Amino acid sequence: MADKIKTNHLKPPASAAINHDLASLAKDIIASAGVGIYIVQDTRFVYVSELYQKLTGYTDQELLGDNSLKNIHADDREKVRQQAIKCLKKESFEPYEYRFTRKDGELRYILETVTPIMFKGKRATLGSFMDITERKIMEEKYRGILENIQEAYFEVDLNGHCIFFNDSLCRITGYPREELSGASYKNITDEENSRIVFQAFHKVFKTGQPTEGFDWRIKRKDGTQSYIEASVSLQKTASGKPVGFKGIIRDITERKNIEQELQHLATHDTLTGLPNRLMVGQLLDHAIQSAHRYNRQLAVFFVDLDRFKTVNDSLGHDAGDRLLKEVAARLRQSLRHVDVVGRLGGDEFIILIEDFQDVKQLEILAHKILATVMQPMFLLGEECRVTASIGISVFPQHGRDEQSLMKNADIAMYFAKEEGKNNFQFYSENMHAMSSARLAIETNLRHAIERNELYLNYQAQLDFRTNEIAGVEALLRWNNRYLGLVTPTQFIPIAEETGLIVPIGRWVLRTACMQNVAWQKQGLPPVSMAVNLSLRQLMDETFLQDVRDILEETGLAPQLLELEITENMVMHSPARLIPVLTKIKALGVRLAIDDFGTGYSSLAQLKNFPIDSIKVDRSFIRNLPQDRDNKAITEAIINMGRSLNLTVIAEGVETKEQERFLRRKVCDEMQGFYFSKPLEPEQFAELLRQYSLSRKSES
Repeated sequence: MADKIKTNHLKPPASAAINHDLASLAKDIIASAGVGIYIVQDTRFVYVSELYQKLTGYTDQELLGDNSLKNIHADDREKVRQQAIKCLKKESFEPYEYRFTRKDGELRYILETVTPIMFKGKRATLGSFMDITERKIMEEKYRGILENIQEAYFEVDLNGHCIFFNDSLCRITGYPREELSGASYKNITDEENSRIVFQAFHKVFKTGQPTEGFDWRIKRKDGTQSYIEASVSLQKTASGKPVGFKGIIRDITERKNIEQELQHLATHDTLTGLPNRLMVGQLLDHAIQSAHRYNRQLAVFFVDLDRFKTVNDSLGHDAGDRLLKEVAARLRQSLRHVDVVGRLGGDEFIILIEDFQDVKQLEILAHKILATVMQPMFLLGEECRVTASIGISVFPQHGRDEQSLMKNADIAMYFAKEEGKNNFQFYSENMHAMSSARLAIETNLRHAIERNELYLNYQAQLDFRTNEIAGVEALLRWNNRYLGLVTPTQFIPIAEETGLIVPIGRWVLRTACMQNVAWQKQGLPPVSMAVNLSLRQLMDETFLQDVRDILEETGLAPQLLELEITENMVMHSPARLIPVLTKIKALGVRLAIDDFGTGYSSLAQLKNFPIDSIKVDRSFIRNLPQDRDNKAITEAIINMGRSLNLTVIAEGVETKEQERFLRRKVCDEMQGFYFSKPLEPEQFAELLRQYSLSRKSES
């Protein structure tokens, strides 16, 4: 198991590989979040964001290096090409629309903006890609209605009383002719709109010029509201004396409703109904101005759900959408009426808190939000729990503008995830350098396999009963040419968040199996090889086939492979994981639960899983035998394992006293620095050889 090292020990690289271009790119991506981002050089993709891949249906492997015009509708390609040329010449940066064919063949309408940048020393185009298909469908849906609005004619005296009108006015207002005759405009409107009408008529009377049309909300006879547009002119006698007004009224209720619906679509998230990124930005900007004017504080909470992609991948997108809607409702219920909660996209939410007294209030609210989100919910008949990580920035300490507050809350959220998720962090100045380091890790990790920078160390497991080496755990290590040695606690969480853990995990499994076979070919005794799995690996649709292929390719006997999953993983979604684990067992592969004792699973739950071993978490071994609670917990786990016929392995054994205690309590195996630190393949082979020879000499 990897030792924990604080992330701020890692310094940003000075290499040209993480240079100004990349910093500039990171800034552009952060600023443009919420839309798909890409970079094109010489009409070829050189970068595509995850959201761009989701919007188009293509993976980055399929897009990078490919022609950027290929999937654009043939009739629109020239327009897009000309826009790119104008962009590079710095002639035009206006948004434009075109049609795009997704990978699944669906035609979508896109709103795009392009900007010229320098990327790796060459001119390139940075594009923001937004799907506007829903808006286009809405516009087409109501086009016919807007083109067929009927008009009403009216004449009123100088006091505003009706003296002549056609039947359309009755239809628009809902009043019969006898009630409209002689009635005032005040009869069908409220006080606010009466002032609007009076001002419009008064202007016509004073200037003699007709109005071009003004909107007016009326109250129909049945109590409902409608919107009309009125065009009014002055009526005069032959001598030019004003005697009244005449005009045309159009019922624009449908148009107003459409405008409001389109406005809502433009400013609200279609799934949850919450304000979207655009609306949140406007509200935050207004809140900043108010806070500045009245010398108040303002807080921004950046909320990101932990392992949402795992739920999406394991239960499906419908379940993921239901989860997002439920979380949105819970967040809204956790806040005051005056607070703002919005959805930025994906599993990211934003909360604006105005008018608070001190930071303690924010801490209480953050705890409340975490507890509310973590409450169980049922998705497709299964109980599911998710947690959240929250980053908090405060005006004016952490920024005085919208962009700074949003960015710093986002940075703080990532540090909440690095602290183990399900917690909150306030922004601090030293997070900037650490955030740059995180970006450097992610960028370089994408190329770690192809650059042969990953390698494995191996830590032996000693059998207490036979005093022989019974197994070994493969531990992933990374030595990058720019960053140096990067600890697993720094890069594995990033690999899980980005999905890189799937190809990296596949590499680890193949390498460990090949090494085990290589040791046997050297004449060493066979030992069980333990390999850690992440939940994303386990739920990947190709995982089972990967295990089959690797066992066949390397020739390793299935019973010599042990796959380790954490207790928190198995408790995440037992109903879905048990069938997967059962299929793995059917291959002949052994299963172990790592970090046991931290996930609060019961004996009744544990017996349902097809496992062979449990590994007692190092936190319970650390202070043995002095710590009374840890002694009781460790002894209980050993007894529970024995009752279920499971092999119990103690992790993190570092002292003679710990080893003696575990032997007395009849623990099966131990692993830790007391017996052996993680070793290179040749060093482990020598250790295994020595133990094998010593056992032969004893016999």
